[in-house]
Amino acid sequence: MNFDKSDNLRAKAHSLIPGGCHTYAKGDDQYPVLSPGFIVRGEGCHVWDIDGNEFIEYGMGLRAVTLGHAYPPVVAAASRQMQLGNNYTRPSALEVECAEALVDLIDGAEMVKFAKNGSDVTTAAVRLARAYTGRDLVAICADQPFFSVDDWFIGTTAMDAGIPKTISKLTVSFRFNDIDSVKVLFRQYPNQIACIVMEAATAAEPAEGFLAELRRLCSEQGTLLILDEMITGFRWHLQGAQKYYGIDPDLSTFGKALGNGFSIAALAGKREIMERGGLTHKRERVFLLSTTQGAESHSLAASLATMKVYREEKVVERLWASGEKLRQGIGKVIEELRLQNHFQVLGKPCNLVYATRDADGNPSQPFRTLFLQETIKQGLLMPSLVVSFSHGEKELERTIQGIGEALVVYRKALEDGIDKYLVGRSVQPVFRKYN
Repeated sequence: MNFDKSDNLRAKAHSLIPGGCHTYAKGDDQYPVLSPGFIVRGEGCHVWDIDGNEFIEYGMGLRAVTLGHAYPPVVAAASRQMQLGNNYTRPSALEVECAEALVDLIDGAEMVKFAKNGSDVTTAAVRLARAYTGRDLVAICADQPFFSVDDWFIGTTAMDAGIPKTISKLTVSFRFNDIDSVKVLFRQYPNQIACIVMEAATAAEPAEGFLAELRRLCSEQGTLLILDEMITGFRWHLQGAQKYYGIDPDLSTFGKALGNGFSIAALAGKREIMERGGLTHKRERVFLLSTTQGAESHSLAASLATMKVYREEKVVERLWASGEKLRQGIGKVIEELRLQNHFQVLGKPCNLVYATRDADGNPSQPFRTLFLQETIKQGLLMPSLVVSFSHGEKELERTIQGIGEALVVYRKALEDGIDKYLVGRSVQPVFRKYN
């Protein structure tokens, strides 16, 4: 493929934008040298780059686009609303309509507050928990990659430059599926932990009884349980991972799939807690969420249309079925090429990821780069294997075929050495101390 226009634009992008783009996970250091730098159009599960190359996309806007790019009912709803104006001096009636739709959908939600991104609502949940409990410490799951761009989380990562140590010390961590590590925190910091922040699941499944015991401990200790449903919401189950696993959080946060790529996120939770950010109580006020564009009407309209499609179509069922077809097809290729110890497909069918390992079976960024490079050659753009509602049989079959071709090269690189096949430098983890 030719990437001349992308390559020419990269230098300009990096001269104007730190990192060359506005999301670290989309940066050049996350992709091989031979890759599209800029996407100009998307339709369904297909995208076209600035050079005119077409790809079947996986990951779908960092898992935000569950229905498909430019999904007609969602685009139409947003377009109609934009023609009526997108931001007024007083609230839009859509704010009430969209809030009601989400509260009706999520069992544990009695009130909701909208914003533009997941970081804002998750940080708002932390602030609310601190105000509600009168405690300062936040406990996060150390095995889960991302919760917020704000200091309380980024201060715990390798990229903690600019964050005071006093802030970082207010966040402690536990291990997923290790209930004893949670108990240790409660013993070490008695009556100090305001909330536990975690995803119900990632590629790793919760062990039997883990979530139930976590819920019991939080209630016993007076600590709020905050579930981050940015990814699991609208993928695991229409009513979220909390419904799928039968866990009742105090607060939960949604985004990404909530608007099929439009910028909308939500903090939802129990009335007793949420109303502390409102006008109907006599206690000390909490500055919960107040954003100028937090309830832009076209994003609310997109969200309402998205939820309508989910209710009327078997979207979640399709995500699971398509993912399972992909898993089985790739699994056959892995077996044929004897790559079981070197390339693995992980996670729920609705949210598949892959692991790349070198000749010794160790996790390998260079081999991840090689896989990305070779799948791009096959017309596949896949930082993950996450499907959308728009991935049809034809695309899935083409994908399995293309991955097969890529894994043939992967096998050769294991035998002959990766330097013979990989062009340029390796991709890098986002969270690293230095470039």
